[in-house]
Amino acid sequence: MILFGESLNVISKVIGKAYKERDAKPIQEEVAEQLKLEMDYIDINLGPAKKDGHELMPWVCQVVQEAAPDTPLLLDTSNIAAIEEGLKVLKPASKPHIVNSIMARPERYTEMLPMAAKYEADIVALMWGPDGLPRDENERAALCVELLYAANEAGIPNEKIWVDGIVTPVNIQQAQCVSLLNFQMMLEDIAPGSMSTCGLSNISNGPPVELRPILNNTFMIMLERYGMKSVIADPLDTELTSVAKGRRQDIVDIVHQAMDGAAPELSTLSKEHADYVKTVKVITGENLFSDSYLDI
Repeated sequence: MILFGESLNVISKVIGKAYKERDAKPIQEEVAEQLKLEMDYIDINLGPAKKDGHELMPWVCQVVQEAAPDTPLLLDTSNIAAIEEGLKVLKPASKPHIVNSIMARPERYTEMLPMAAKYEADIVALMWGPDGLPRDENERAALCVELLYAANEAGIPNEKIWVDGIVTPVNIQQAQCVSLLNFQMMLEDIAPGSMSTCGLSNISNGPPVELRPILNNTFMIMLERYGMKSVIADPLDTELTSVAKGRRQDIVDIVHQAMDGAAPELSTLSKEHADYVKTVKVITGENLFSDSYLDI
């Protein structure tokens, strides 16, 4: 599993302050830490950046590349001009840089797709349409066909596209978690050759902080089984990184068994493995979510 490090984000107090004050040191320290923690790409998220994004993005790109010249970057902001200014200054890395995220909305993609093609960047195709979040996997599929057709017409092949079906919080939109899994299973037929990604931590956005790691980890394993290629993840979650890099096959196996309805009785499992089985049942809707589901 490819990991996109999510911590270079304007919502971070340290990083947000560094962006505002044009202080390179905290940014480069965060980059060094992400590389040490095995992140494959680094996501630069400026948020809306309406006021000065066109100046801030190229500065951040240059600061990050000074610390990690071979690491590919994702450029993320709703300010399209800021993304283009960043692309102008980026130097080639070990893999193409990525424009993150291009919504399935004509007023956005008609401007952003030619820009990405011009700079030979990969794109994240976000399944957020004119009506917002798709209702189910079929709406996701329809948006995917529309957006990838437009990308292909702009000169971007499927192999340079990372499809993001959108992860939603399990505590309030349990059915959407299953819908995304179903969409992921459909993706190879809809968009052969394309890759995929997601904002993984959205699934645990809302539940108690102690539940976040196991929800994120379990859902990553489930998505990867159906072809997910990468996730935007918390670099500090070393357990998730261990699973993503193939060092915890025991956890992967128990999650797959639970997905197949073939997990051993909970009483025969370690607490760690039993908790993963319970989490699969919550994500798939077999059991309802509650803040205390691991204690039941």
